Amino acid sequence: MTTARETTNRLLDLLRREQGAMADFLVALADFDRRRLWQELGHTSLFAFLHRELGLSAGAAYYRKTAAELIQRLPEVVEPLRDGRLCLTSICELAKVITAENRAEVLPRFFHTSKQEAKAVAAEIAPREAAPHRAVVTAVAPVAAARQVAAPALDLGHQPFRPDEVLPARANVAAPPTSLAVASPPRTVTEPLTADLRRLHVTVSKRFIEKLEAAREALSHSHPGADVEAILEAGLDLVIERAAARKGLVKRPRTRRKAPAPRPPSSETAEPAEVEVKRPRHIPAAVRREVWVRDGGRCQFRLESGELCGSTHRLQYDHIRPVALGGESTVPNLRLACAAHNLLAARRVFGDRLMDRYAPARPSGGMAAPR
Repeated sequence: MTTARETTNRLLDLLRREQGAMADFLVALADFDRRRLWQELGHTSLFAFLHRELGLSAGAAYYRKTAAELIQRLPEVVEPLRDGRLCLTSICELAKVITAENRAEVLPRFFHTSKQEAKAVAAEIAPREAAPHRAVVTAVAPVAAARQVAAPALDLGHQPFRPDEVLPARANVAAPPTSLAVASPPRTVTEPLTADLRRLHVTVSKRFIEKLEAAREALSHSHPGADVEAILEAGLDLVIERAAARKGLVKRPRTRRKAPAPRPPSSETAEPAEVEVKRPRHIPAAVRREVWVRDGGRCQFRLESGELCGSTHRLQYDHIRPVALGGESTVPNLRLACAAHNLLAARRVFGDRLMDRYAPARPSGGMAAPR
């Protein structure tokens, strides 16, 4: 029977191996990212490779991506990671404030710190001038949620909107976590209260409140006594309808019209018949609608693993056979592709030298054809 000390020594040995393996993984990942090998597999970024190819969660992929990028800038963080003085959660805060000039004094301040302690150190080194503008949702226990549902305060749909009550109502909301990178878009998380109700806390500017009041007055005839939710929902409906119209997804679409047959030249006049000017890049609304419905509103670019990208962000209509090579704007020759994969497909066909004239590759996160 082993003693507690023997078990502790065994656990300590396993912990050292884990830390060393993590450091070796991050070093290899930094080299993988430096050579941009994830592009050869069809991924748009190192984060996408970690999340989709290696199956890491979004949080785990973000931490490792940040650490790999920091190792490329400052290799001296590898040894603190290997011996356990630096952990992944604190290295994300370290990456926000460390530079080549202050690394000697800043790096030791993050040794053996927790996530919250690392946030405090980063805030001391680089104080924030204003609270971040992002949507935040707080966790509510199911019992508490049920009690709040029974309370009349949750019945927001019939309360008039008063701008002077919006800011005080959010005065006690805790500041949102800031562990994500500044360059990353803020996540919007909703907390369910009931089957239909959701709670959303958001920090807005004074200008936003003024626009909200102006919108309430503009909708006073069609939406009398509208609250904040009704006003914002009306605005969202307009945005969604406008986006759907650009895709040709209208309620009463027009049928595709056949091109009229060319008229023979008249014997009474010597003028030639008018010739219809073709626009090869123009995609008729009916074709756009059919392609969108067929592809389900998702990117159809296929990764090297055979999996579809499936992104719904910044979708574009991509000609499978490029127009420059004789491709036409027909349903079989079109597919939906996100902007990054549309550009990658063009680079694979025309090469970097030509495509850099129109879309130069960015130093980080940009798409380039595999070498």
